[in-house]
Amino acid sequence: MTEYDTDLVLPDTVRTELRRGVTSVLVDTAALRQVRERFDTEQATALGRYLSASQSPNTVRAYRTDWIAWAAWCATENRCALPADPLDIAVYLAAAADARTPDGRHAYGPATLERKSAAIAAVHAANGLPAPTRSDVVRLTLRGIRRTRRARPNRKRPILLHTLGELLAGLPEPGWPGEPARRRDTLLLLLGFAGALRRSELAGLRLTDIHFGTDHGTGEPLLLIHLPTTKTDPTGITEQHVALPRGRQAHTCPVCACADWMRLLAAHTGGPESLRPWAEEQSVTDTHIHRCHGYHPDPRLRPEQPLFPAINRHGGLGTSAMSGRAVAELVKRYAARAGLDPALFSGHSLRAGFATQAALGGAADREIMRQGRWSNPRTVHRYIRTADPLADNAVTKLGL
Repeated sequence: MTEYDTDLVLPDTVRTELRRGVTSVLVDTAALRQVRERFDTEQATALGRYLSASQSPNTVRAYRTDWIAWAAWCATENRCALPADPLDIAVYLAAAADARTPDGRHAYGPATLERKSAAIAAVHAANGLPAPTRSDVVRLTLRGIRRTRRARPNRKRPILLHTLGELLAGLPEPGWPGEPARRRDTLLLLLGFAGALRRSELAGLRLTDIHFGTDHGTGEPLLLIHLPTTKTDPTGITEQHVALPRGRQAHTCPVCACADWMRLLAAHTGGPESLRPWAEEQSVTDTHIHRCHGYHPDPRLRPEQPLFPAINRHGGLGTSAMSGRAVAELVKRYAARAGLDPALFSGHSLRAGFATQAALGGAADREIMRQGRWSNPRTVHRYIRTADPLADNAVTKLGL
C-alpha cells in the first residue's frame, strides 16, 4: 500500500482520527481542548489559528500525508504510532525504501523518506514527546538508504531565453475569449523568468505588491516587486524586493506585460459583462512597440486582489488566486504546446532558467544571487556548471 493510491485503505482507527476534523498534525489538539476549558472560545480560537499558521500549508499537508501512512502501517503491523518505538520506525523506513511502483521503480526517494522521518518527529514534538527519530537505529538506517540509493537528483530542465520564446509563441490568440489568459500568462512567464520567482511567490502576489517606477540612470520604466513571504523568509521580516527593468524587446518586456494586464484588470472592474466588449475592441498590439511608458495604475483597481487570478475557459476571471500547482501546470501546458516534453519542466524551470541564462550571459555570482535571493553560493555554482562546465575551470589552463 502506498500513500499515493487513489483508493487508500485506512484502518478504522485512522479514519476515526480523520473524521475529528484535525487540520494540522503539528498542533496538539488535546492541549487546545484544555485551553478551551480555561479560556473563552474567542481566545482559544485565536490561539489555534496562529498555531496552525506557524507552518506553511505545504509542510502541514506533506506531514499529514506522511503521518497517515505511518499510522496506517502501525495499525496493520499492530505497532504503536504515538509514542513510537525507534526500531519500528527504522523497519518502516526500510520497508518504504524497498517499495516499488508497478513499473519497477523505487516508490520513494531518500529525500521523501527523510521527510517521513521528520513528520513522525514533528508529531511527537507537538504532543510533548521526545523525537524517536534521533536514535541511532533510525539515523543509521537513513544513512544506509542514502549510501545505497545513490542517484542523480531529478532536476527539471531550465527554461532559457530561446525556450521562453517558444512558450510565448503558444499564447492564446488576441481577442475573446483568450485575451485574459494571453495577458495573464505572458506576465506570469516573464515575471517568473526575469524575477527568478518561485511558483509559490508568483501565486502569492497581489496588486499591492507591484509598483511601477523609473530607472533614474536611464529614465526608463521599471517594475518593483515586493515579496510578502518567501520559502526562505516565511514571515517576511527581511522585506525582499525584486527589480525588473524594461526589456530590450517589447514582446519580452515584463513592464509592458504588467501594464497590459493591469489595463485588462481595470476594464474588469466594470463587471464581467464589460470585459468582453473591451477585449473585442482591442486591436492587435504591435509587439515591436513598448507600451509601458507613461503607464499609471488605474485607481479603480483593488490593491488586495490577486495579481494572477484563476481564469476559466470562457475568459471569466475568478476571485481566488492561482495555486502554486496551477503555476507549474501552466508551464507544463505551454511546454507541451511548444512541442516539448512537459515532464521535463516545472514551475522551478523559470527560476532555474534565469540563473542558467544569466550565467551564460556572463553575470557574476553575486549578481545572480542578488536577483534570485540565493544565500548559498553553491546553489548558484550548480547552475553555472550547467550553463558552462568549463567556466572558471582550471582544466582549461593545463595546456593539453
